[in-house]
Amino acid sequence: MNNKKQAIPPQTIFFGAEAFQKSEKTIIRWLGNSGILLNSRGTCLMVDPVLEGFDLPLLIDLPIKTEDIPSLDAVLITHSDNDHFSLPTLDKLTTKTKAFHSPEYVAELITEHFGIEASGHPIYDTFMIDNLTISLTKAHHLWQNETNKFDRIFKIEDYCGFWIETLDGSLWIPGDSRLLPEQLEMPQPDAILFDFNDNSWHIGFENAIKLANTYPNADLILSHWGTVDAPHIDAFNGDPEELYPRIINPERIRLVAAGEPFELHSSL
Repeated sequence: MNNKKQAIPPQTIFFGAEAFQKSEKTIIRWLGNSGILLNSRGTCLMVDPVLEGFDLPLLIDLPIKTEDIPSLDAVLITHSDNDHFSLPTLDKLTTKTKAFHSPEYVAELITEHFGIEASGHPIYDTFMIDNLTISLTKAHHLWQNETNKFDRIFKIEDYCGFWIETLDGSLWIPGDSRLLPEQLEMPQPDAILFDFNDNSWHIGFENAIKLANTYPNADLILSHWGTVDAPHIDAFNGDPEELYPRIINPERIRLVAAGEPFELHSSL
């Protein structure tokens, strides 16, 4: 993909406490990069929220300030990279969040940094948050082992995706991951938080097309793009325009603005 220019999402739609209220729906709001707020009939969780502490300049306004979040039933973290595991954000969420869920290594980091208990899970583990059934899915993102910046050898179980079953449909968050064969053998999800950038430690553009077309009825909520001003870093620079001619049923590409509500529906 040609990353000389950066694709930019629609203008941010700011939200506040109204987004956390109970309804008879499941609403997903993209927070920028790979973060989301999911409100399923009043059960509210965030996945990989990075609402402050970016180490790169931003292309967009973020849709809510951390201090304006009223409360959360849970925060889910896929892995320890700082564009998913934001210490400044989590520091302000610890007193507002009932539970933290992540791979075991990330849970250890949460306890170490904040002195609170976090639930660490092995890959494929399943747990409940109110009416939500959540399972960890396998991811492959071991880029740290190719550098000398870290004092540990990372393991594949240090990273995950999340499969979230709601009363209104299923959402699959594959996480940062190279394509794995088992990712092409999942049940049909109703929506995918869709990373499509052409980075060798992410899915890669051609493999993203393969994944999307394996699940031709899933809504594709675009993620890991259009957030940081870093035209030299391909991991942040997918261009949605390149998706449309390659995707089966391209109308399911959901190029949402940060903060824009997207209603999850079952495709059955």
